Amino acid sequence: MDNLTFRYNILLVEGLKITPQSSHLAFILLLIAYVFIMVANIGILFQISAEKSLHQPMHILYCNLPLSDVLGTTVVVPRLLKYIFIEPSERYITYVECVIQIFFAHLYGTTSHTVLMIMAFDRYVAICNPLRYPSIMTHSMVVKLSAAAWGVAIVLVGIMIGLTVRLSQCRYVIQNPFCDNASMFKLSCENVAINNIYGLTFTIVLLTSSLGSVAITYLRIAIVCFKSKNKATNSKAIKTCSTHLACYVIMMVSGFTIIFLHRFPELSDNRKLVTIIFHVVPPCLNPIIYGLQSKEIRQRIFQQFNRNKVNSK
Repeated sequence: MDNLTFRYNILLVEGLKITPQSSHLAFILLLIAYVFIMVANIGILFQISAEKSLHQPMHILYCNLPLSDVLGTTVVVPRLLKYIFIEPSERYITYVECVIQIFFAHLYGTTSHTVLMIMAFDRYVAICNPLRYPSIMTHSMVVKLSAAAWGVAIVLVGIMIGLTVRLSQCRYVIQNPFCDNASMFKLSCENVAINNIYGLTFTIVLLTSSLGSVAITYLRIAIVCFKSKNKATNSKAIKTCSTHLACYVIMMVSGFTIIFLHRFPELSDNRKLVTIIFHVVPPCLNPIIYGLQSKEIRQRIFQQFNRNKVNSK
């Protein structure tokens, strides 16, 4: 077969590197984390959709985050759980399944930034232009912001995947716990300079836009709070912004750790572990932080819990 068109239909995935003695513990911990992520994030989505009092721009925009977290975790964790009890030499995945996993895994990583960017814009308008907030953050604007967050991510990731699937392959082992773009195009013996350039440009543009927009937003908010003499307003601003900022910092620390460890090949095993953490820890912490900090959601959750408790007696 022509080497320029050759492609393996079945690939071998490295999966988790753990000892047989640790396999059961790893499976239990990962399963508990996955179940919690599903229950917590879907629970908040259901709570916001069911309660009309929570149909506010801030909460509706937040719905994009648990949706992204559920997507990013589901595309990675179930297959990792499956691989734990399968011999490394038997961890197969079809080419099409691998491409699908790459797309949604990178879509999760990208929307983690774009969704938090539109949430930062909402906080900026609410605090810096409170009188104009109802006229700016209309239903139409919320839909446009959400569509932009997902649309931009889909286009950017789609181009990246398109550049990878055009390549032929001369190897078939994905040297990562799950399929990702870099591991996929490294299977090719062709010139992958375009892939590297686009990947680097993609990362720089995304991180610069994310950090820049959030930094400018919070600088403007800080200036407004500093000039304001209303302690109640400032306290509310700090409380609502701290939720968003905490989610953002967790996501950025996880992401930057992966980028940092890429610079040290001898720490490849640590990097692979962090890539899994990136798909597990932020989705675990985001609903806890947002649920506990948001007074409206917290009250609805406690009311629902107490109602169920009374009905069970």
